Amino acid sequence: MLDKIKNYFDLHLPPDVQGKDKLFFALNALIPALMGIYIFINPLPLDSISELCYYLSCVALITLLLFRKTTFTLRSPLSIGLGLFFFWAVLGLFTTLDFSNTLHDLRGYLLEYLVIFYLLVNFYNARNRLEFLSDLIIASAMVFSIGGLIIFYGIEGNPVSIRFGMTFSKMFTGFMCFTTIFAGTLSLRGVYKPGSKTRQAIYFFCFLVLTMVTMLNQSRGTIISLCVALLIMCFHRKKNIILIIVAGLMIALTPGFIDRISSIGFTQDIRSKMFRLSWEVIKDRPIAGVGYGGEIYRNPNLVDLEKYNAALPEKYQQKEGITNSTHNTYLDVAIRMGLVGLGLYFFILVTATWVLWDIFRRQKEEYFRSWSICLLACLASLMILLFFADALYGAQGIILYINLAMIGILWNLARQCRSHA
Repeated sequence: MLDKIKNYFDLHLPPDVQGKDKLFFALNALIPALMGIYIFINPLPLDSISELCYYLSCVALITLLLFRKTTFTLRSPLSIGLGLFFFWAVLGLFTTLDFSNTLHDLRGYLLEYLVIFYLLVNFYNARNRLEFLSDLIIASAMVFSIGGLIIFYGIEGNPVSIRFGMTFSKMFTGFMCFTTIFAGTLSLRGVYKPGSKTRQAIYFFCFLVLTMVTMLNQSRGTIISLCVALLIMCFHRKKNIILIIVAGLMIALTPGFIDRISSIGFTQDIRSKMFRLSWEVIKDRPIAGVGYGGEIYRNPNLVDLEKYNAALPEKYQQKEGITNSTHNTYLDVAIRMGLVGLGLYFFILVTATWVLWDIFRRQKEEYFRSWSICLLACLASLMILLFFADALYGAQGIILYINLAMIGILWNLARQCRSHA
């Protein structure tokens, strides 16, 4: 390993380079390596290593910026939306119901995700690095999926009819589908990527495993999300219709899924009551919200959910204990940051969608067209999942910003291609 690192330095550095320049070169190489580790262990219970990689990347970046040894830039079509969203969240510090919790979540989640976004956009800004990032996400999801299946069904001995991940903490049922659907869609693109038959077979195997894990969650939202992703992929590759049929058969054969749909229904479960309760809170603070802190809504001393629940029509009241979570990212944003914050959040997602459409429309090269459709499918599936889970924190939140970063990388590559034409 040390010999390979030495050979890499010898290949890319002039023989007369000074020691300080070697350090800066090493820091520029270290950041993508650390970010690669960070992304790979995102779904795994290795938070301490994840935080170490993040902070070391920040130290390396700050050093490079101080000595002006990096081309790091904030230029991105998503920068305006992300900047306004962050600015509005920071302004919420002056109106929040809990200053310390809001400050904690701003620093510990939103700011970290924005830093990750820009680190990826700047240090994975090449075609081969974008491909490597995609493969890294797929490999990470496969390690989690296979390991999770062994633990949940093999070691814990749960029956197949039980929703996969019910005993997990970080990657609980539903949360894991942000990773599995995202990686599954990327692997589907890999099936048709130029390369050997063996490589394509590996991508197809990954797609099947990740789809199976998604089905075993028995979540209605994730099934809708997966189907939308596959349909969008069909716009570019008509052969994907075969994979939709395969996915449909897997849905029908998933133990317990059909029974769960028929017994609960799509509109008669607790979610409709949770959404109505959340809306009552939003109506009380429609502009600035309660603050970006995730624990504010759950704190009965700050938000009296009992009072809001009693104000609802009886058929929408929660009788057997109140669920103090929205299970919906859009409602979560509106509660934390008001309708203004929700509008800015939609602005980010709409801008990302427009960027992908613009790349697909302008670029005739297969590389850009396949990537734009794939990332659009990923984004659309995540936007649907946001209706069914909170994604302002955790592994699921990181996945969304990775998706946005890959869109930013593709935009930069397309811009470079046009400038060289």
